[in-house]
Amino acid sequence: MHAPSIVSSLKTYNRKTFLSDLGAGLTVGVVALPLAMAFAIACGSSAITPSTGLITAVVAGFLISLLGGSKFQIGGPTGAFVVLISGVVGTFGFPGLVLCTLLAGLFLIIFGVCRMGSLIKFIPYPVTTGFTSGIAVTIFCTQVKDLFGLQIDRAVPAEFIAKWQCYFEYFHTVNYWALGLSVLTVVVILLTKRFFPKAPFMLVGMLVSTVVCQCCNLPVETIGSRFGELPQGLPMPSLPEVEWKQLPQLVQPAFVIALLAAIESLLSASVADGMTGSRHHPNTELIGQGVGNMASALFGGIPATGAIARTATNIRAGGKTPIAGIIHAITLLLILMLAGQYAAMVPLAALAGILVIVCWNMAEVSTFIHLVQGPRQDAVVLCLTFILTVLIDLVVAVEVGVVLAALLFIGRMAQISNVEAISRELEGEDPEEQPGRSRYLRHVPRNVEIFDVQGPFFFGAVEQFKDRVFRTLERDIEYVLLRMRLVPALDASGLHALEDFLAYCQRRNITLLLCGVQKQPHKVIRRDSPFMQELHAENICENIDAALTRIQQLEQEKAQARP
Repeated sequence: MHAPSIVSSLKTYNRKTFLSDLGAGLTVGVVALPLAMAFAIACGSSAITPSTGLITAVVAGFLISLLGGSKFQIGGPTGAFVVLISGVVGTFGFPGLVLCTLLAGLFLIIFGVCRMGSLIKFIPYPVTTGFTSGIAVTIFCTQVKDLFGLQIDRAVPAEFIAKWQCYFEYFHTVNYWALGLSVLTVVVILLTKRFFPKAPFMLVGMLVSTVVCQCCNLPVETIGSRFGELPQGLPMPSLPEVEWKQLPQLVQPAFVIALLAAIESLLSASVADGMTGSRHHPNTELIGQGVGNMASALFGGIPATGAIARTATNIRAGGKTPIAGIIHAITLLLILMLAGQYAAMVPLAALAGILVIVCWNMAEVSTFIHLVQGPRQDAVVLCLTFILTVLIDLVVAVEVGVVLAALLFIGRMAQISNVEAISRELEGEDPEEQPGRSRYLRHVPRNVEIFDVQGPFFFGAVEQFKDRVFRTLERDIEYVLLRMRLVPALDASGLHALEDFLAYCQRRNITLLLCGVQKQPHKVIRRDSPFMQELHAENICENIDAALTRIQQLEQEKAQARP
């Protein structure tokens, strides 16, 4: 297990590096301010206030940088968790979310200790794109009320269709001042990004809308009118009164939160590697993420992970080491302590406008369209994951998407695997047409059948093997040679199929031989002592030439044994 990245960074740390980290940390802290508040509000619960998002960014962001495996990672609340947080709080309340976040942090630590960092990267791309785009649509749906300033006097339903029915029912209550501020925020963000790409455009959009709102005394809802003033500082860490009987029910959403945190944080770290040429340590990163989430829960925060946009901003601003991420967290803490009362002036329509931009970026429309136009199986996985995320639940979407992708992958591997009888087809062919093998097959005796086994020999390929081999053996065959030079892997089902075939051959007085067995299949076969005893080690040959020589020896032994 590698030490946190900060350990190696401090060995060569100097004043110049610190100044670079200081500038980057201050920049990212300013950029993270509106996002942390916006993501907290997007959760749609009165128990989760803008200060909750800031506390998460401070506590989790500090520990992820301190203990993580990436030099450039910036941690904090992200849009990936909004749907899950909303569902958990709606079902179990805020204490249930605290317990769920603690459990998710524990899962992340277990992932890291068990060295699962490399495996988590294998989540299929259509699945991650599907639920990311679905999350973007869901977040946008939660912001329609604040975006248009709708005066809804009842709880907005959580379900997608019911939510939109509610919006249409109250659409006559549109507050055009709020809508104007939302549009103003979006326009300012886009113009700032276009003409001043290095400026914190999200913050600029929020500040402009806030100034306009306060100067014109616009009748719109603000953070202060809905949530009150923000606390000036961090609360003391504590564990709220939780119902431990809820723990079994929270395991599933906690596992999905941990999985999403792992996927997004490792993706963010990989993006940072691509931008800087560095290498992160995935397992150390997962442990840092786990500790950060557990601490966030104890301080009353929400789940956190590595944020791609903020990490990229850190790199572009000159961040060199994890100290930049620590400075980013300290910057947010100072803002919370010194300017918390001013945050109450921010109109909710401005934060809704910020989230519109975030949702558009998350949706990855061009990537989504590209995948839909790609292989049909990938398109099915993408669309199913997207639809389930929007209409049903993110937990179900991730589970179904991963399982379906795995089944489709198994089907593809089974199609790649192949078994063909080659002894008769290649006999007498020109050696130049089949270099390296037909010169050995030209003189294959008539009582020998050779099968060329290709591709992974696993449970998905077993039935094809049985169909091809068991049904094509002729009655006068005395020797069967399985050529396995193109079999890179063998699992328990494949080994069991070999055992069945050996028993079948023995019943028909046929000798089974294997040749060209690669390292992994050879290791699996040798572990099975009963199979090796029945097969005999000398019947596993290095190549087809050695196997034909072995058959000649067996023929001579038979001839000598005859009276």
